[in-house]
Amino acid sequence: MTLLETDRQSLDLEDVAASAAAALEGASTLEIIRWAVATFGDRICLTSSMSDAALIHLVSKVKPGIDVLFVDTGYHFAETIGTRDAVEAVYPVNVINVTPSRTVAEQEAALGPRLYGRNPDLCCHLRKVEPLTKALEGYMAWFSGIRREETASRRDRKVVEWDGRRGMVKVNPILHWSQEDMDNYIADNGVLVNPLHYDGYPSIGCEPCTRPVAPGEDPRSGRWAGTGKTECGIHL
Repeated sequence: MTLLETDRQSLDLEDVAASAAAALEGASTLEIIRWAVATFGDRICLTSSMSDAALIHLVSKVKPGIDVLFVDTGYHFAETIGTRDAVEAVYPVNVINVTPSRTVAEQEAALGPRLYGRNPDLCCHLRKVEPLTKALEGYMAWFSGIRREETASRRDRKVVEWDGRRGMVKVNPILHWSQEDMDNYIADNGVLVNPLHYDGYPSIGCEPCTRPVAPGEDPRSGRWAGTGKTECGIHL
């Protein structure tokens, strides 16, 4: 009996993740994607911040029509929303716009203005982590585009891992890619890229919490600059 023929509650998905992590550590990106699609079928989705469409391009070659979850925080740059719309028009995927339980105006009325500056962890939780966790409930696994070289906290991550907080499997097929690998793949395949990358934004988050990065600076130093914060909480 395959995973797709078995009720999710009766599966030990944590064991599935551990076995796959060991077996696929040296595998190619496409091998990892093919394993995940064969294992989870329609019960796997992809998440994207619309910084670029590299992972979307890769996964859609193996599974056209896959659900792509985009968390619309209400604070995104116009360029990010434009990239989302372009992805929906160009690639054979089903873009799902995920929104928080409160609009920005409702959040400010309840918690005060500029929560992102006063308590960025809470703002990220309410506008990113909480809505994405709810949107992922219908799936058994999800594709993420994190890479080991991005932050110190990601260096020990595995290509397949158990997402215990959400009770599902997380698949990181480009975990081992360098920035050069990413740049080459984008150039070789004409992949859509958020235009802010060309304006000094190597890592793109919400507009109030993201600044341009000077040459030689850490690519993620423009995220929550001056706060000591390096992750929104989705990938912890």
